[in-house]
Parts: sequence; C-alpha cells; structure tokens
Amino acid sequence: MVANQISLNAPSRRSFLRIGLGGFTSLGMPGMLRLRAQTEPAEKTAIILVWLRGGPSHLETFDPKPNSPSDYRGPYKAIATKTTGMMISELLPRLAGISDRFALLRSIAHNGGGHPAGSLQMLSGDPDAPDKPGPKYPDWMSVANYFRSGDVHPLPHYVAVNPVDNYDNFVIAGSTYLGTSFDGFKVFGDPSNPQFQVPNVGLRDQKKHQQLTERVTLARSFDSFRTAIDKSGILSSSDRFETQALAMLTSANARIAFDLSLEPTRLRERYGLHAWGQQCLMARRLVESGVDVVTTEFDGPLCGRVANWDDHAVNQHIFDAMKFRAPTFDQAISALIEDLYARGLDRRVLVAVGGEFGRTPRISHVASSGGGVGSGAAGVVQPGRDHWPQAGSFLFAGGGIRTGQVIGATDKKGEEPVDRRVGPEDFLATIYAHLGIDYKEATIRDFSGRPTPIIRKGEAIKELEAQG
Repeated sequence: MVANQISLNAPSRRSFLRIGLGGFTSLGMPGMLRLRAQTEPAEKTAIILVWLRGGPSHLETFDPKPNSPSDYRGPYKAIATKTTGMMISELLPRLAGISDRFALLRSIAHNGGGHPAGSLQMLSGDPDAPDKPGPKYPDWMSVANYFRSGDVHPLPHYVAVNPVDNYDNFVIAGSTYLGTSFDGFKVFGDPSNPQFQVPNVGLRDQKKHQQLTERVTLARSFDSFRTAIDKSGILSSSDRFETQALAMLTSANARIAFDLSLEPTRLRERYGLHAWGQQCLMARRLVESGVDVVTTEFDGPLCGRVANWDDHAVNQHIFDAMKFRAPTFDQAISALIEDLYARGLDRRVLVAVGGEFGRTPRISHVASSGGGVGSGAAGVVQPGRDHWPQAGSFLFAGGGIRTGQVIGATDKKGEEPVDRRVGPEDFLATIYAHLGIDYKEATIRDFSGRPTPIIRKGEAIKELEAQG
C-alpha cells in the first residue's frame, strides 16, 4: 500500500468546477469519467517545476548587471545568447546556446523575505509576509492534482522527485484542506545511483503480484457492504485510493516510467550522471508517460557546503559556490529543454525553473561559519548575497509559449522591477492556465466547507501566451 501518495478524486475542467466536492458523490464515478471525457482538451498538458531551494541569485544567473557599481557587481561576465539582446551569466553557456527555446521573466517580486514565507507565496499564493510553520492554502501542485484526478491509471497525476515540501523545520508546501490524498507521490534518493529504486512501484515477482491481488479482492468483498451504505462518499474515495495504489504496485508500465536504465547511455550522459541530471530525466519520462505535474528540487551536495542556494556570506562564498554548481545546473536544464523539443513534447509540457526569491544586489562580506565546498574556512571573511524578494528571475520553456524573449526588467543594480512587475499569483495563474484550470472561476472547499478561490488575485502572464 502506498500511503498518502496517490490521489484519485475530482474532475478537471470548467464544467466540474461549479459542482463542488459534495456534488461529486452524487455524480458518481462513471458520471465523473463521462463528464471528464466530454471536457478533456485535445492534448493533455503537463508541467515540470525545477525548484531551486534557498533562492538563487538572479545576478549570477538570468539577470546579470555587468555595469553596476563594484559593491554590486560580481566577477562573472554577461554573455550573449542565441536571442538578440538577451544576456545571461557566463556560467550558463549551454543555456545561452538554446535561448530561442525558453523565455526569461526578470521581474517577479513579493514581500516574503524569509524562506518559508517566500516559498509559500510562490507555491500557494499566500500573501502573508511573515514566516509561518506550515501552509495556510494548498500548494498549486495539490490543486492541480485535485482538478486532474478524475480517473484511475497506473501512474499518479502528481509526482515529486526529491520533493518540494520543507525548508529546515518549516513546511513550505502541502494539500492543507484538500486532504493528504492530493499530495504527490514522493520519490526520494539519488536517481544517478546505480542501486536507486522507487519502492511500491511495479512488483516484478508474479507470485507476490497474484497474492497481493487476491488479498485486496478478499478485503474488498468483506468491505463491500460498508461501501454500499456509505452516504458521504468517503469510503468510495478510499476505494479509489486503494485502486490507484494497487495499480502502481502491479503495473509494469508504472515501473518502466521510473526506470532510467531504459534510457540510452548517451542521453543519460547528456543530462549528466549526477542527481540533478537524472532527476530531470526522470521528470521527462514521467510527463511522457502521462503524469500531469512533476516537481523536482535542486539541492544537496551539488549546491556546495550548505546544500542549497542560500548564499549568505556566513554560509558560502557566493561566487565560488555559483561557479561550483552552475555547470551541473546548466547541463541538466539545457538537456531537459532540448529533450522535450526532440520528442515533440515542447507544446504540451511547460518547464518552470526558479526559487522563492532572488539575492541582494549589494554584496555583503561576513566571516564564514565553516569550511567546505564553495566556502572558506571558518572565520574567513567572504562575499555573499542575502534574501531579496523585491526582485527575482524565472525561466520558462516548452508549453507552446512564446520563447526567445525577456519579460520585464529590473533597474541597473537589479534591485527593483522597473518594467512588468509580476507577483506570485500571476505565476500561479500562468501554471493553472497551462493546465486548463480556470483560475478565475475555480473553487475548492476549505476546512469549514466554504468554497474558496484557488488564487485570490492574479492574471496569467500574457507575454507567455501560447503561440498559435
């Protein structure tokens, strides 16, 4: 049994949105599937979020400021890309060579200055500036899962590969009042490790497969009378949850979707034989196999000493840390984008890459708290950049969007948007629009049972509007 990982409820299109959770039980599963079939778009869209936990420096990635004053300017040059007028950091040469296949947003801003608050703003649209221990609103991934999970198939609708869920002791994402059945199926571990396996997926032993099926069938025969008298729909929902879990456990197709050994060695090497590269490769395999939402977090040893992008001077020497992690990041993201295009997935699958905020344009100098990769020894004064929610950058690729463009701009120091300021709920609206969810009309029921909008304000970023 895959506890709290597979979600099986809820229709996905506008005609469902007005029904409400209570109406689903009266509609019944066959009715839900019929209605879903009538309203399903011709081509099922999907999204991959690559989350840079800790907040990447926009100045050392997608919004360099080579002409800023010396106390702002880092050591790395801005280089030309394939797109006229678009400059990015010299640390990202592979991405520079395929800039015609992505768009850069340089003007996202909010007021969540801490990692928890910034993450909650970006992932759920929570407008609160202070940090809090956990989410008030469900994250967009759970919401998408809710509206996409009207049918049962061997793969879940939402898979989290190295999940976006916590920052230290803070919970930064979750299903809250939607219920845990709409959380993602979580995949832990390093997929570049030859011994890596995803548990609870695709039993290879046929004898165990048969035994499990028989046990589930027997259990359901004993429980059938409870389902028959269930008036709330809770038991039938549980049955669908168990059906999805059984499908995951017994499906060869589910096992294949997670099996990176089936990919050509040359392609695996192109992504990079490291955790980030293989996480991206798995994400591509999953969306190609029918998963709607895949999230993957870039953190851990590939980031440097403190295992994330939180490049305070006390943590890391920001310029050494960026130089260390940039080639791995550049390789993995460029390979993912190129692979989606090569497989004809570029119109169906949207890729979004970024974190909770940018970094302070003015460089700080503080003594290191400890030595390691990307950091001087303890006590050595080194450069860093601090939290900066006032400006940040995001990369978008695929999804049929208009690529080869820069949206928005910050001032000459990178401190504030001076053109096309975009907020977190505009970001969320863009994701919902790509997934075919009517973010202006859609509601979900909160803990008190009241219909609650999935975002409170915000408009999809019009400059990214899908090309005809």
